[in-house]
Amino acid sequence: MNNRKPQRKNHTKSTPNTSPSRRNHKPAGKSGSNRPEAQRRTHTSDKAPAKTYTVQEPAELLSFLVEHVTGMGRNSIKSALARGQVSVNGIPRTVHNFPLEQGQTVALSKEKVAPVVPLTGLRILHEDEAIIVIHKDAGLLSVASAQEQEVTAYRQLTAHVRREHPYNRIFVLHRLDRDTSGVMMFAKSEAIQQEMQQAWKEVVYERTYIALVEGQVKKAEGTITSWLKESKTLKMYSSPYPNDGQHAVTHYKRLQANRHFSLLEVCLETGRKNQIRVHMEDIGHPIVGDKKYGSKSKSIGRLGLHAQVLSFIHPVTGVLLRFESDIPKSFLNPFRE
Repeated sequence: MNNRKPQRKNHTKSTPNTSPSRRNHKPAGKSGSNRPEAQRRTHTSDKAPAKTYTVQEPAELLSFLVEHVTGMGRNSIKSALARGQVSVNGIPRTVHNFPLEQGQTVALSKEKVAPVVPLTGLRILHEDEAIIVIHKDAGLLSVASAQEQEVTAYRQLTAHVRREHPYNRIFVLHRLDRDTSGVMMFAKSEAIQQEMQQAWKEVVYERTYIALVEGQVKKAEGTITSWLKESKTLKMYSSPYPNDGQHAVTHYKRLQANRHFSLLEVCLETGRKNQIRVHMEDIGHPIVGDKKYGSKSKSIGRLGLHAQVLSFIHPVTGVLLRFESDIPKSFLNPFRE
């Protein structure tokens, strides 16, 4: 497993809830003609102007409102948040623990704002000026090619950041296969993307997956090493020759097993395309639902691969962050009596 220690000082581990924060990006282009439909403004009635409050010190949004808004109980304030009646610096906010900063303006309107287009197949776990960390559902593409027009995590998050400024962008740091669920991350500037990708082995402290595989894995734990190549049919495979392809190392630990299935915790030492899927096939235990790499089982109706933990050193603060997603319930069903 990955036992490296972070090299910077004053690191702390955290597993934040959804907490998008204010961004202040510089324009990344010259034309604003492609303003997305998701970009909205807060609309208030002339007869019922919004009440405004200036933030004097850092606080969470709900706590701030409860303390400063008179004539409304906690439940009424929660309802106002849910209806989109609260904005911070003109941007509608619905998250209870949205972090407020000194000098920001919080507005509470009696009028419901225009609805924000919801995110489909993903939810934001953390957002700040440098990165966005999300949970992606199985079935959602991370990024599509230029020829594909379907909904992707990338396109939705691009529209999301452009709600604050039409020139904002996001940048790919790593990908999850369409049918793999779990934690993944995007950068919010090209400089952050390049910095993190160039030092990926140093800044990424842990990448742990949960894999439901066919058959009973006999060894309690093990390491799989090979050289990965891609065939003309775009299928990855382990080359029989040393140094022929990309070096790939996968560590696994058995969590549960019966005669038909095994649940594994898998830690990546390298992050090659389809690495876990190929290595599980190599040891004779393909991932459930992975027909491309030898699976014959469709018992859970999806690919049995989930990105459970992503831990990394924040590119700006130097703090060690850790995000974890629960094991899908369907992965545990084969072990229930």
